[in-house]
Amino acid sequence: MIVVTGAAGFIGSVLTGRLNHDGLTDLVLVDDFTKSEKKKNLENKVFTEKVDRNNFFNWLDDNHENVDFVLHIGARTDTTEFDKTVFDKLNLNYTKEIWTCCARYEIPLIYASSAATYGMGEFGYVDNHEVVEKLKPLNPYGESKNEFDKWALKQKTEPPFWAGLKFFNVYGPNEFHKGRMASVIFHAFHQIKNTGKVKLFKSHNPDFKDGEQLRDFVYVKDVADVIIFLMNKRPASGLYNLGTGKARTFIDLATSTFEALDMQPVIEFIDTPVDIRDKYQYFTQADMSKLLAAGYQKPFTALENGVDDYVRNYLAGGVYL
Repeated sequence: MIVVTGAAGFIGSVLTGRLNHDGLTDLVLVDDFTKSEKKKNLENKVFTEKVDRNNFFNWLDDNHENVDFVLHIGARTDTTEFDKTVFDKLNLNYTKEIWTCCARYEIPLIYASSAATYGMGEFGYVDNHEVVEKLKPLNPYGESKNEFDKWALKQKTEPPFWAGLKFFNVYGPNEFHKGRMASVIFHAFHQIKNTGKVKLFKSHNPDFKDGEQLRDFVYVKDVADVIIFLMNKRPASGLYNLGTGKARTFIDLATSTFEALDMQPVIEFIDTPVDIRDKYQYFTQADMSKLLAAGYQKPFTALENGVDDYVRNYLAGGVYL
């Protein structure tokens, strides 16, 4: 039996579908299932049971002997939320409790960390453990993820295997419910459909031209592949970056979206809002050497191919994965 938390959300629902594809159906899905906008994410998924996230620890106490793995993908991911108590409850303390239970019951654990822990990238984007204490995230969401990583690395009692995955800019199907927190590709698609053009932020950094700010965009199907690999292979426990290792520009992203819609690119540049300008990241790129050294060999989907698949097969028809 495999537990997936955040199962009704973006990455969690795609992961659930991938587990089904691999023939794994004895799944226990954990989430807040009262949110109607997430219901379609779980249509056609096969699972054993749904458990409300507030009842999960009681459930785990009663059923731990049947659990083979916990995939803790659930989190509050709103980077515009600045109430630290929300993140303390849902990200930091909830994950501590999951870790403690997995250690007590000897259940292997994979949990969602974030590349938001890296802040402005002052210390690079390398997933080594020595740098974790130095990192300076830019918002409470990133802080909550880094606080848990720091806590985990200090624990003497651990699950038999654990991995904290630092997700970079994930995009792909099943993010219809995310609103303003959906990927740039999601918003670019809707801008193009509604206005025929895309608006991108101007550069306020002389080292970068407008639209040439760089991000490591990773397709959600690749994210699921890596999680399955780590679950099956169980290399050395620790933190692992999960990007592609290849930064791409926002112009690349916008152009790929137009191409997937068989349209000529029309890009307009607007000022980056003043309130986020001093915290705006101009470059992120995952160092993927640790995952590769652990034996992961499958190539990551190129941005053009991922955007084409996402737009043509999901966004254009409102299709869920």
